[in-house]
Amino acid sequence: MRPKTSPHVHIETFGCQMNESDSELVRSMLKQDGFVFTEDRERADVVLVNTCAIRENAHNKIYAHLSELKAVKKQRALVIGVLGCMAQNLKADLAEKEPLIDVLAGPDSYRQLPSLITTALETQEQGLSQKRFALDLSEYETYEGILPDRESGVNAWITVMRGCDNFCSFCVVPYTRGRERSRDPESILLEARDAAEHGFKQITLLGQNVNSYRHDEWDFARLIKAVADTDGIDRVRFTSPHPKDFPPALIEAIATHPKICKHIHLPLQAGSDRILELMGRNYTGAEYLGLVDRIRATIPDIVLTTDIICGFCSESDEEFYETSRIVEQAQLDSAYIFKYSERKHTIAARKYADDVPEQVKGQRVSTLVGIQRAITAERNRRYIGRDVEILVEGDATRSSAQGMGKTDGNITVVWDKGTGHSEPGTLLTKRVFDASAATLYGE
Repeated sequence: MRPKTSPHVHIETFGCQMNESDSELVRSMLKQDGFVFTEDRERADVVLVNTCAIRENAHNKIYAHLSELKAVKKQRALVIGVLGCMAQNLKADLAEKEPLIDVLAGPDSYRQLPSLITTALETQEQGLSQKRFALDLSEYETYEGILPDRESGVNAWITVMRGCDNFCSFCVVPYTRGRERSRDPESILLEARDAAEHGFKQITLLGQNVNSYRHDEWDFARLIKAVADTDGIDRVRFTSPHPKDFPPALIEAIATHPKICKHIHLPLQAGSDRILELMGRNYTGAEYLGLVDRIRATIPDIVLTTDIICGFCSESDEEFYETSRIVEQAQLDSAYIFKYSERKHTIAARKYADDVPEQVKGQRVSTLVGIQRAITAERNRRYIGRDVEILVEGDATRSSAQGMGKTDGNITVVWDKGTGHSEPGTLLTKRVFDASAATLYGE
């Protein structure tokens, strides 16, 4: 029988990079309090599910997963905690519909987890059932002073700011992660040095809108250059900026610093000016294209990627074609394309009807994916015959006989290992002999 002082915890993370980063914080805080983590769910006294609330597909996955945990809980004692954005946004639904949940904690309440879980374990031992909630949003919480507990790998996520003040009408983040606040740059640089000391070769800086980063006299351009100067770090990435306020100083930093990757993820969301206004994006299609031109004028070899939502409220066929035309004009390197799914408590859910039929949304996604796939394949073919520098990540997905890594522009490269072997974190140069819409193939 395990000692009561060392409960075993298993954590499962759904959703974005911010959730991955938050799970690392949770592991650090719980380990400091004597909890032991296990990869084996069957050995766990506590299962924590860190959730995403951005899209309906994420919700469906999590509800299906909770149903699976319900069956496990019927067989043995188990404390189940739901963390993150879904816990914050759907707290009433989860509390009523999911009696198996013992702990609910939002993104600003993780410091309370050790006591919440301890109380839940003690209550369960006494044969009682009582939910423990911590769902207050904070104007100040940035988890300063907590170094994340990272699993081994090549990339370290570092959250530089929390929350968002943009209030895009489709987005739930301001309601699940609160208002925008930036971390002290010295704590970020300390975390970067710690990541380097633990063998991480790449850092990705995270924020809902990183170009809004402000702390005293520090802006994001100054911060990313300082992080890129960290000894032992080979590459620095960031996500995501907002097109409405992309500062020239950041473009200059990407162009001139050798360790800042020549890749920008620049969410478009829609091409129609009316739809962009309904979304609360604060730029037009022409302004987005102008920004793309300015970036490419300064950094000709930049890799640009984007997010697009199809079928937002009242989007007409012509407005969808406006999005298609901008995609064709912009010639971006790749795109994540999604159907619009209404999120509770957002401005769009309160003000606009979700009136585009699901079948139409699906058709628009398929059309746009086809357009973008052809563009991506053509842009990737530019690399054939060229040498590219790769940061090795490990084995290729389809075969352990092949290696896999990413270019500076975050494009996947695979190659036959042959007799050589390169450890994850190694920088290699490979000549590209073939390319698809998803992958470059190195000699």
